[in-house]
Amino acid sequence: MGIVIGVVGPHDLVDDVAATCEEQPGVTALRLDYDHESQAPAIVEAHSSTVEGWLFTGIVPYMLASDAEALTRPAAFVDYSGATLLTALVRLQHEGQDITRLSIDTISSADVHATFEEAGLPTDQVRTLPYRPEMTSKKAVSFHRRGGDHAVITCLSSVHEALRDDMHVLRLAPSVHSVRVALRQLLLTAEGQAQEDAQIALGLIEVDSEEGLLREAAALGGTLAAFRGGTHLLVTTRGPLADATGGFSCLPMLSRLTMTSQVVRVGFGLGRSAAEAESLARRALARARRIGDVAAVLSLRADTDIVLESVGATPAGEQNLSVIARRVGLSVPTLEKLLEAREAAGGEPLTTREIAERLAVQQRTARRMLHRLELAGLAERTGNLTSGTSGRPLTLYRLTL
Repeated sequence: MGIVIGVVGPHDLVDDVAATCEEQPGVTALRLDYDHESQAPAIVEAHSSTVEGWLFTGIVPYMLASDAEALTRPAAFVDYSGATLLTALVRLQHEGQDITRLSIDTISSADVHATFEEAGLPTDQVRTLPYRPEMTSKKAVSFHRRGGDHAVITCLSSVHEALRDDMHVLRLAPSVHSVRVALRQLLLTAEGQAQEDAQIALGLIEVDSEEGLLREAAALGGTLAAFRGGTHLLVTTRGPLADATGGFSCLPMLSRLTMTSQVVRVGFGLGRSAAEAESLARRALARARRIGDVAAVLSLRADTDIVLESVGATPAGEQNLSVIARRVGLSVPTLEKLLEAREAAGGEPLTTREIAERLAVQQRTARRMLHRLELAGLAERTGNLTSGTSGRPLTLYRLTL
């Protein structure tokens, strides 16, 4: 089987990087280009289900996607230090530039100094702006302009566009060698993940009513069959199960099935073979029975059991916030504030910014909280709202907890 790698970067780099990737047998590159680095997270979110791994043409789009928690697949970025930087120095020298007076962004100071020392060049008039999470293209442009008559080496297409009309600026392009190094690293991780995702997952389910079971099995990419003693057997693989459980933290289908059944017990087993997975699923179901009438357990090798969800008896219509808090990894006071925000909005969708303001947290933290609630089936995305600035659109969520 082949592997699909999503290549993310500016228009003029994506094709070359993708072509180098496709030199590797079995690799197909999905070319995903942008106009500005800030678009990387949205691109990744839109295409996450179609690739087995991500390769970014530089560290900045990679970090933007990582910080936005958009990366659910293995990812790597092409490094511009070493031979790539040395090639740029040779090119600038051919263009008649003084390569001892430079302004360089993104690359670490240590890597810049090491490259210059290997080339026998002084570094006392070389200005560097290493990548930091708070670095933006505007800050990089301002940094380079303060350098006066220094020639500029940048790793950012947006910086190159902003400076090319009034300064001598060279944008680094990934070398074939650096692309191959990054690809090898990515393939090792992605192929390992693909093999892990294909691991057999068996679920044994006890319910009063079969209503909704087929739908839940289909949502897990699995099949459903009758098992011994009135138990149902759900067959799927690790990948879809991990996605549906938020990385094995909760099982939204459990609460949905309780709408028609008073008893819902689920035991999942992950094994290298069907026999091992079934044995582990039996152990998980036995553990779920000991927990109560509504419970889900995942059993792994090495005697490891994970309680995916355990819901105690709750009076009809009453929210058990302590249970939800355990499921999604949020505190009860935080959930209470979210409920207050929902009531204040009259049940209408809220933006991530509005949630952040009501909880007095950063938008990144609010997105993380809403993502957890979404995985647990307690929030749903209803669209995007443009913020009126050049930033990323604000996601609209309807809270259903």
